[in-house]
Amino acid sequence: MLDFSEIYYGSRCVFQHEDPYEENTVLQEYKAEGGRLPTAPLAREYASTIIAISVNLPTALILLMPFALFPWVVAQNLWMILTAALITLASFVLWNLGAKSAPAIWVCLAGFLLANCEQLLMSGNMAGVAVSLCTIAVWCFLSDYCGQAGVLLLAISMVLKPHDTGFFWLYLLISGGPLRRRALQTLAVTVTLGLITVIWIEPVSPHWRYELQRNLAIASARGGTSDPGPSGVSSRTIGPIIDLQSVLSVFKDDPRFYNPASYLIVGPLILAWAFVVIRRRYTPEQAPFALAAISVLTLLPVYHRPYDAKLLMLTIPACAILWTERGVRRWIALALTSAGILVTSDVPIALQLELTRNLSFSTSSLVGKVMTVLLLRPAPLVLLALGCFYLWAYIRHTSWPSGATPHQYAAEQATADAAVMVAG
Repeated sequence: MLDFSEIYYGSRCVFQHEDPYEENTVLQEYKAEGGRLPTAPLAREYASTIIAISVNLPTALILLMPFALFPWVVAQNLWMILTAALITLASFVLWNLGAKSAPAIWVCLAGFLLANCEQLLMSGNMAGVAVSLCTIAVWCFLSDYCGQAGVLLLAISMVLKPHDTGFFWLYLLISGGPLRRRALQTLAVTVTLGLITVIWIEPVSPHWRYELQRNLAIASARGGTSDPGPSGVSSRTIGPIIDLQSVLSVFKDDPRFYNPASYLIVGPLILAWAFVVIRRRYTPEQAPFALAAISVLTLLPVYHRPYDAKLLMLTIPACAILWTERGVRRWIALALTSAGILVTSDVPIALQLELTRNLSFSTSSLVGKVMTVLLLRPAPLVLLALGCFYLWAYIRHTSWPSGATPHQYAAEQATADAAVMVAG
C-alpha cells in the first residue's frame, strides 16, 4: 500500500513535529517503524519516491491522522475496509440516481467496476474514498436526504482529491436553487478545514507550499512517477496515466505542448457543459446526464489514473435511462459506457499489458505514434469519446419536458407526429 504509506508516515512525522514534505525525514520514519524497501534498484527507487516524496495536500494528512495513531498493520487494514465499504455503498446509491431504470445495466456495469478494485485497494490510494464520498454526497443533495451529511462528505472529498471532485461542486454551485445553497455550505466547511490545516502544519513545516511544489515537480519530471510521456515510470504498468496528456505526449513529449493542448481540447467541452447547466434550470431528470458528462470530462485535462476513473460509476444512471429508449442511441450509450469502464479496469489493463508486452512502435513516424496510442494508450481516446457523447446527450435532454422520461417523451413525440400525419 505505497500510496497509503505516503500519507500514513507523513502524518506520523507531524506527530513528532517533523516535516512531512522532506524526503529523508519520511524515509527515516518509515524505516524506524520497520518498513523495508525492495532490494531491486528500480523497484527500490520507485517505492522510496512514492513513500517519501509527498504530493498530497496537508488536509489529507490531518484527515487521515486517526489512522496514523494505529500501528501500520492495523491502519492499512482499516483503510482497506473503509475504502471497500464506501465504494460499495456508493455503487448502491446509483440506484436512486437513475440506475433503477434498467436494473440489469446497473448490476453488470457496477458489478464489473467493483470487481476491478484490486489495484485501488492494494495501493491504498485516496481516490477510492474521495470518489465514494463525492458520489454519496451528490445522492444526498439530489434526493434531498441528509443534506448536512452530504455537505461534510463533499467537503472531505474536495480536500482529499480536489481534481477529482471539484467540478461536481461547481455543478451544485451553478445549478442554482437549493443545490447552490449546499455548494456554499460545502465551500464554508472546506475553507474551515483548510484554515485549520494551515494553522496545524505551519509550525511543523513553515515552507510546505514550496516543498509541495518541489515534490510535484520531481514526480512529474521526465521519467518521474507522474510523467505522462513515453519515458514515464508508469507508462507500461497496471496503473497508467489516463489523462489526455498521455496521448498528446506521444506526438510531442514536451509539457509546454501537451499541457496547453489538453486544456484547449477539453476546456471548450467543459465550458459548453457549464453553459448548459447555467442556462437550464435544474430538474431531477437532467441531473444524471450532467453528472455523467462531467464525471468523464474531469478525468481528461489533468493528472488521473485508473483508480480516479471510479468516477465513471456516475455514468451508469444515465446509461440506464438511455437504455429505456428505442433506437440506436441506447446501444451507443451501452457500448461507450462499457468501453470506458473496461479500459480503466484492472483486469482488462493487465490483459492489455500482457498482450502488448512485446510490442514496440517507433514514435519517429506518424504511423508508429498512432499505433502507440491505439494499442498501448487507448483509455484517453475512449474517455474523450464517452465524454463527448454524454455532453451531447445532456444538451439534447435539456429540451425534454420536466418530469418526462426518455421513453415517455419519445412516445409523446411519436403520437404527436402521427396526429399531424392523420390531420394532414
